Amino acid sequence: MDDIVKQAMAKWPNVPHCYGWLALDARGAWRMRDEAAQRAGAPGDKLNNAALVGFIDRNYQRDERGCWYFQNGPQRVYVNLEATPFVARSDPALGFVLHTGQPMTALDQVCMLDSGGIVLRAGEQLAQLDDRDLAQLLQAMELDGKPAGDEALMAWLDGGAGDLHLRWQDRRIAIERLKAEEMPQRFGFVQRPDLLVAQK
Repeated sequence: MDDIVKQAMAKWPNVPHCYGWLALDARGAWRMRDEAAQRAGAPGDKLNNAALVGFIDRNYQRDERGCWYFQNGPQRVYVNLEATPFVARSDPALGFVLHTGQPMTALDQVCMLDSGGIVLRAGEQLAQLDDRDLAQLLQAMELDGKPAGDEALMAWLDGGAGDLHLRWQDRRIAIERLKAEEMPQRFGFVQRPDLLVAQK
């Protein structure tokens, strides 16, 4: 967390939290959602200012409920998640890098969603893979020890038999099936903090 943020928190400790105005899309872009976007259920405008994006990235964290937020000075700006708390991209040197620029540590778990998306877990880091990198990972999958073609993958995803693995950086990692709607409870995070407030 930036020092300037810590100083602001100490100076103004009781600033109300903000909900619904910031979102993280499934490709790792921060989106500002004004009142019109919120009313329309729209994703909002993509933030392109590098300094602002970097500031959000550095001050992005999780609360005790599993809600993710950006600490903006003394105020917590809670984030609506289209997918997972982080979005990962493949990197030739590091393996995977989060949308915040941090490298992922060694993978502990790989899941394939019923939607075809891939979710990666490394310790406390949970990230859906950017769909633009999906083809690369699909080529590294094996079903019962053989390269898994598209038809075989679709059959497996629909409940077919066989053991699916990812070969990645000299490792062979088992892949689990997972329904997208089960993901938040399974991994302990909240996709829509704004709905928690609305229910109170």
